Amino acid sequence: MQSKRTLGVALMSVALTLPVTAALADEVVEQVELGLELYQEQEYGAAITELEFAINDIRKLMTGRIAETFPEAPEGWSAGTVESAGGGGGAAAMFGGGGSMLEREYRQESGNGRLTAKLMIDNPMIQAMSAMFSNPAMIAAQPNMERIRIGRDSALLKWEAERGNAEVSFLMDGRILVQVNGQGLESEAPAVELLKAWDLDAVRDQAAR
Repeated sequence: MQSKRTLGVALMSVALTLPVTAALADEVVEQVELGLELYQEQEYGAAITELEFAINDIRKLMTGRIAETFPEAPEGWSAGTVESAGGGGGAAAMFGGGGSMLEREYRQESGNGRLTAKLMIDNPMIQAMSAMFSNPAMIAAQPNMERIRIGRDSALLKWEAERGNAEVSFLMDGRILVQVNGQGLESEAPAVELLKAWDLDAVRDQAAR
């Protein structure tokens, strides 16, 4: 039982130190405090429920911060809002045990170009892709794919010139994947530059465990 008490105290500490809006911060603190009270009264099921609500709210706060890292629209482009992949949810999408994905769409104002920036954290799809980043033979076997540099790190670029489609992917810490997909492009440059404009250090900071 001591581990549950320790978890509750840790959650309260996180809730009190997060630089968040006052309303949601107060709600998290109240949920954790009530969860501890219920635990002390040996109402364990109700305590778990309250702590799970608190965890979900903390995930919402974390996801909102991660959404703020998405790059702004480049000159000549417009950007939509950050949403959970598959529609709905907005920045309230939660990164739970199965992971989730956020995305933002960009449209060319004087052309047919379209970009979609995606961010995945602890998503099962990442494991399937991670082997390719460190395997030159696998990269060479993929049509139209090459390795490019993002600073001192490597990213993967797939460019289909005849269709105007681009995909640039960058893996961080083995669990964070940032990706830009483009359609209707005259070159791969808009997709590559959008990924380079991403605040990747902020992504890593906000997604830290």
